[in-house]
Amino acid sequence: MKYVNQPIRKKDAMALVTGKPVYTDDIAPKDCLVVKVLRSPHAHAEILEIKKDIAEKLPGIVCVLTYEDVPQKRFTMAGQTYPEPSPYDRLILDKRVRFVGDAVAIVAGETEKAVDQAMKVIKVKYDVLEPVLDFHKAKDNPILVHPEDNWQALCPVGADNKRNLCASGLEEHGDVDKVIAESDVVVENTYHTKAVQQTMMETFRTYTQMDTYGRLNIISSTQVPFHVRRILSNALDIPKSKIRVIKPRIGGGFGAKQTVVAEVYPAIVTLKTGRPAKIIYTREESLIASSPRHEMEIKVRIGANKDGHIRGIEVKTMSNTGAFGEHGPTTVGLSGHKSIPLYSKAEAFRFQYDVVYTNKMSAGAYRGYGATQGIFAVESAINELAVKLNMDPVALREMNLTREGDVMHAYYGETANSCTLDRCLERTAEMIGWKEKYPCRVMPDGKIRGVGIAMAMQGSGISSVDTGSVSIKINDDGFYALTIGASDMGTGCDTILSQMAADCLDCSVDDIIVYGVDTDVSPYDSGSYASSTTYVTGMATVKACQTLVDKMKAYGAEKLGCSVDDVEFDGEKVYSLKDGSSISRKDIGNAIMCAGENALFATEAHSSPVSPPPFMAGAVEVEVDPETGSVKLIDYAAVVDCGTVVNPNLARVQVEGGLVQGIGMALHENITYNEKGELAENSLMQYKIPTRMDMGKLRVEFDSSYEPTGPFGAKSIGEIVINTPAPAIAQAIYNATGLRFTELPITPEKIAMGMMDK
Repeated sequence: MKYVNQPIRKKDAMALVTGKPVYTDDIAPKDCLVVKVLRSPHAHAEILEIKKDIAEKLPGIVCVLTYEDVPQKRFTMAGQTYPEPSPYDRLILDKRVRFVGDAVAIVAGETEKAVDQAMKVIKVKYDVLEPVLDFHKAKDNPILVHPEDNWQALCPVGADNKRNLCASGLEEHGDVDKVIAESDVVVENTYHTKAVQQTMMETFRTYTQMDTYGRLNIISSTQVPFHVRRILSNALDIPKSKIRVIKPRIGGGFGAKQTVVAEVYPAIVTLKTGRPAKIIYTREESLIASSPRHEMEIKVRIGANKDGHIRGIEVKTMSNTGAFGEHGPTTVGLSGHKSIPLYSKAEAFRFQYDVVYTNKMSAGAYRGYGATQGIFAVESAINELAVKLNMDPVALREMNLTREGDVMHAYYGETANSCTLDRCLERTAEMIGWKEKYPCRVMPDGKIRGVGIAMAMQGSGISSVDTGSVSIKINDDGFYALTIGASDMGTGCDTILSQMAADCLDCSVDDIIVYGVDTDVSPYDSGSYASSTTYVTGMATVKACQTLVDKMKAYGAEKLGCSVDDVEFDGEKVYSLKDGSSISRKDIGNAIMCAGENALFATEAHSSPVSPPPFMAGAVEVEVDPETGSVKLIDYAAVVDCGTVVNPNLARVQVEGGLVQGIGMALHENITYNEKGELAENSLMQYKIPTRMDMGKLRVEFDSSYEPTGPFGAKSIGEIVINTPAPAIAQAIYNATGLRFTELPITPEKIAMGMMDK
């Protein structure tokens, strides 16, 4: 391998660091109509009347749309493969509003000032209804979030809108009740994770326009261009053939842009007016009307023998999907499927879940996608079990963790064909100085330093669902064009796919140009989510390159007048094994453009029946001030098994970024609602995310397995990296203070109050 496993600079690096106009708002036409959404002040209400006549007469206002002006066809905003597990419970604009911030009207005008003025004079009369705000009380509540009869669930996920259920299910292996009853030690606790925001730098934004042929063009910062096309076709009730979606550079997504949050609003304006239109979400809108992580309450029960062998694990998850069901049925699955299998030697498991509707902001996808919540709960319970057994938590994990060759019953019955989790755990403990520092040390100034550790796993795409496709062709002078359908959202997939292609074609990575997503041109790809791109689209790249090489060999053999079995391709030329005659790649590229009858072009797709999990371990040292409760992160060590590391620089940045997000979730980020369903944290003044100054030292290493089903032995890395901080930090704080926190975030106030009570 010449390029795979090398720190190649990103394809778009110079354009980004020099401030070139590459993002959605940079390239939007200057004459775009400004589109904004008037939002509900009530958590639950029926719209009785909307007076928009004054607003429509204001100078610069082009249109004001209400539920009476748009299609009334239900759809889902979840960017998932059809048929979507998420229910069809949305309308573009509905007569019923279901959370504070829900869309009431769409206003479009020549200037932002005109639109802001118009929004102030629209008068809405509501019949205010009692909301369901407590997700503990939502199931079978007489107050229904979705009482409508045209609500629809396309997949059998245990959903019932007349019970406020978005999904429910039960999976088990063995008799977990019997096994736990026979165990020497049982740990049982309930853990609570709040909804948290992705807070990507680039907020939701889209511009739309009609092209010369009367087709609706959508240019959007999205992770799922092909899903956007289908979703807008459903919502707008127009054929998919009338819609084209183009993805420019994305300024971060982290799962938020796997939900089609903003695209429908300028799209309906352009359809109605024929004019270009754009919507740019403010930071406030991105915090109050977006798609944050699902709030979850997770009950864990673990039974073990007194020697430390874990016998049974039970996980019961209740997930709050909010006002709409995007990703509700699927995120909840990962809370069990990506936590229980870390300990596949257990004799039995049970995983049970309910996903409920409430009158709070709709949740969605966020990096980790439910595994983050489940791993916080299970890994915290494992740490509690270690205390009960009076065992070192590292030794307890070493005894029970999943190893290569193990069958993971709770992970769809898959076998761990590539796994260095044992080595990741061992190396992480060494890096943090576990033996010397566990459990804690009192510093000369009275502050206490504690250490904590946790493990995690994720997946590599959605098995038997996700599809990745790429096209590659040779051009004049012999350079290659790689066209992909996967969305590079800052992760660098344009770069890593070109690295793979360069090694497959035995050429320089600079000989390959990459064309991003355009649904009219690009081969179909499910999108950039579920950690699928490296593993799924990467294998499609390998297959497409091999097909192209075979075509080039056949073409070269024809030109050389010999059998295809008698030629080889060395990256620069096709040559005869018999007489050494050859035709160069440059000559092949030029020759096919003159009286050519063979298109040297290849498109291949790939879908995998398995989703090999990456594994990692993370360990943290924190310093707690027992008087103020403040927590300072001193050191974080992480070791990741993502199979072959395709680009070490990009992989390291992925790990560091994910750790920072996990640290923020553990210590800082909080969403709170009042009794009216109003969200308190509506700006970055209130919603606190960590800065580089809050991070201390982050250290990352890789301990690579080799995944036989992956391209060059690679697995995924994008999501797993967010999953270890919360349980590791919670344990470190426990070791420093003796306080066990089961709800996130763990704030200085909680610690200080706990120390006072203690």
